[in-house]
Amino acid sequence: MRCPVCNYKSTRVVDSRLGADGMSVRRRRECERQRCVFRFSTVEEMELLDVTVVKRNGKREAYSREKLVVGLKRSLEKRPYTDTELQNIVHNLERDIQKVRGGEITTLEVGDIVMKHLKTFDKVAYIRFASVYLSFEDVNRFEKELKSLKKTK
Repeated sequence: MRCPVCNYKSTRVVDSRLGADGMSVRRRRECERQRCVFRFSTVEEMELLDVTVVKRNGKREAYSREKLVVGLKRSLEKRPYTDTELQNIVHNLERDIQKVRGGEITTLEVGDIVMKHLKTFDKVAYIRFASVYLSFEDVNRFEKELKSLKKTK
């Protein structure tokens, strides 16, 4: 890894620690250039590889963490949550997505996984996500989902 200060081509790892979420590694690095010796930290996270998402229309595309985060943030808009909590949800979602065998997952399966995690994290975000994901056509369908949510308390 290059030094962010002097752009020297080599740095060494001084210390490694497991992240608080248990899903990342924080590394303390030092530039190997004798005149620089700048210290900085990096974070290493799990990345989903070779997962293809099959959309409702049959189109296939590579999994995108950014799309997942945007959808979660939209559901959690104006709700109390921390960046750490969001990262934990994303890690847990990706862990469940990675468990799907065959390298392909449908948007319906992804939606079900997201709903499962949001239901225990934030009920309002769950309803917001469900209203889009389940395409509530009328108030009755919305009310039915609210009633089922109340039963799970």
